[in-house]
Amino acid sequence: MSLQALVFDAYGTLYDVHSVIQRCDQLWPGKGAALSQLWRTKQLEYTWQRTLMRRYAPFSQVTKDALEYCCAALKLPFDAAKADTLWQEYLRLAPYPDVPGALQKLAGRKMAILTNGSPDMIDPLVKHSGLKFDAALSVDAAKQFKPVPEVYQLAIERLGVAKEAIGFVSSNCWDALGAKSFGFRVYWINRTGAPVDKLGFQPDGLLSTLGDLPAALK
Repeated sequence: MSLQALVFDAYGTLYDVHSVIQRCDQLWPGKGAALSQLWRTKQLEYTWQRTLMRRYAPFSQVTKDALEYCCAALKLPFDAAKADTLWQEYLRLAPYPDVPGALQKLAGRKMAILTNGSPDMIDPLVKHSGLKFDAALSVDAAKQFKPVPEVYQLAIERLGVAKEAIGFVSSNCWDALGAKSFGFRVYWINRTGAPVDKLGFQPDGLLSTLGDLPAALK
């Protein structure tokens, strides 16, 4: 079946979560990279833990909680002003350089974002970036985080396309394989050359950047 729609993860796939490093370094000199890495790790851990505990909270709250934890773990002074500065940075993350051009080449199919990000995060981010999609779907509608199947179902319901006709694109291997388990055709952007996670599935396509996707779909 030919692909009728493309669905993209947002954080780490279209938008570089580590574009906050410079601002982190301004607030805590010399600690930007360490803080950004730990922040992303705890952010994801909290989504998985909250889903397993059935204690959903919006990704905006998860992100703020993870930042507070990371500052405590790294023994960095933390206050509301610094937290708000970094929160604002998250609303204007930089797209990866290859993203705008790749999306232009992919035009002609329905295209959507499917993200852990809550609407108060993803809507201003997409608007600020100027990237155009038919829909920006948030797990907030399912009150669960990826990779539970109910999240991927949101794309089918919104786009009106069969799962077999949806291509899903993510730089997070666990997310890509969650989508593959659900039944999407999956393209994993493997920017670091990491091995595929051992979860019983393989991506349909391995990409180095999003710029590789137009050729992979031909």
